[in-house]
Amino acid sequence: MSSSIALHDKTLSELAQGLEAGEYTSRELTEAFLARIERLDGELNSYITLCREEALREADAADARRAAGNAAPLTGVPMAIKDIFCTEGVRTSCGSKMLDNFISPYDATVIEKLKAEGVVMLGKTNLDEFAMGSSNENSYYGPVKNPWDLSAVPGGSSGGSAAAVAAGLAPAALGTDTGGSIRQPAAFCGITGLKPTYGRVSRYGMIAYASSLDQGGPMARSAEDCARLMNVIAGADPRDSTSVVRGVPDYVEGLDYDLKGLKIGLPKEYFGDGLSAEVEASVRAAIKVFEDAGASVQEISLPHTHLAIPTYYVIAPAEASSNLSRYDGVRFGHRCADPQDLEDLYKRTREEGFGDEVKRRILIGTHTLSEGFFDAYYIKAQKVRRLIRQDFLDAFDQVDVLMGPAAPTPAFDLGAHKDPLSMYLQDLYTIAINLAGIPGISVPAGLAGKRPVGLQILGPHFGEQTLLGVAHQFQQITDWHRQRPEFGQEQA
Repeated sequence: MSSSIALHDKTLSELAQGLEAGEYTSRELTEAFLARIERLDGELNSYITLCREEALREADAADARRAAGNAAPLTGVPMAIKDIFCTEGVRTSCGSKMLDNFISPYDATVIEKLKAEGVVMLGKTNLDEFAMGSSNENSYYGPVKNPWDLSAVPGGSSGGSAAAVAAGLAPAALGTDTGGSIRQPAAFCGITGLKPTYGRVSRYGMIAYASSLDQGGPMARSAEDCARLMNVIAGADPRDSTSVVRGVPDYVEGLDYDLKGLKIGLPKEYFGDGLSAEVEASVRAAIKVFEDAGASVQEISLPHTHLAIPTYYVIAPAEASSNLSRYDGVRFGHRCADPQDLEDLYKRTREEGFGDEVKRRILIGTHTLSEGFFDAYYIKAQKVRRLIRQDFLDAFDQVDVLMGPAAPTPAFDLGAHKDPLSMYLQDLYTIAINLAGIPGISVPAGLAGKRPVGLQILGPHFGEQTLLGVAHQFQQITDWHRQRPEFGQEQA
């Protein structure tokens, strides 16, 4: 294995090139990452399940495929999977006691696509229970720590995926984003994370939190890596009625984007009260990079931004209440011991199986959907959601992309937000994007002390190619995506 850069510091794209050049085999690469995970993840807790035997078997199959001359671009490259995607024969827990014993009998569509590509699954990563949280402190398996600062959260809910990539415990990972759960942890951990347009990536086999908001996407070192993964996972799926039948472009080809003439909008609502000075400074410095490259910048308004959080916390819990009603101890998952009758089975199974935040959102959602409140809350929230979506449509009539912070602060300390409402406010700049169904990407854009800052770039529906191209050009000029935490470097 010859290289001046340690394998764990290379991007997904660089690792794929090394495999193609014969610098190392997929087995050697996979063994290196597995050894690093086993050595270091005890401190981070980024993985729930490590798939050593399966990974080595897949790596050997990838090497045989490459030797036979029919390898795909990412054949043999290892990556991690958020433990909310069903994986045949492997535990799929959703970070919950409720599914601690659930072995999925089938693969999610995105997992099928990755397997067909020959990608190797290292393991399943930690997350806030059922993807409900912004800090990865709500997991049945314990909190995840941020490799940049072990006293800080990695963000959530895809905190395990973000921490694993940042720490070099995987070159890339799959995450999901319901209200910012790819972009916010990507920002906190100094990596690149893309939330695609709703319907661009199949949700079949991705265990549901809020069905009209959930979307899977890639998390990796660079925009180029995310583009390569989007080439594999994007596309319509007959098993997901919400996936959109629309041609999939070559996202890698779109990386050669000319920033001259790019029209950037800065939502004034994203630069007001609540935004920390250090985050604003990094974001404005990043925007200046685009201006220097020939882009134009103008202030625009998204007037209903202040309604995004209350709207989200009506719609998302309502959908969660419905989706999580299936966990009753009858068919699969946790079952209480010695139930006295059916009602006792239901009550004790759900009391024992769900954590506090999940229970809180189920209660809110059930109340919202109850008779007498459905019209007053749920229907009203859907009407406001339409206004929020229209704000973005109007904005994209004027500009090509929107830019701003991914989060109001850098990663906060573990235990800093014990009040649920203060935690909900951490998603101020990400939630509206899910309500509107548009794509967004977070890219590393600076450091506040030793904690990363993310620049969020937003585009119109199905504008992923533009977002990836714009982000890639930024990463050709800057090297923030090349910065690595000190964690694990002495044990390379």
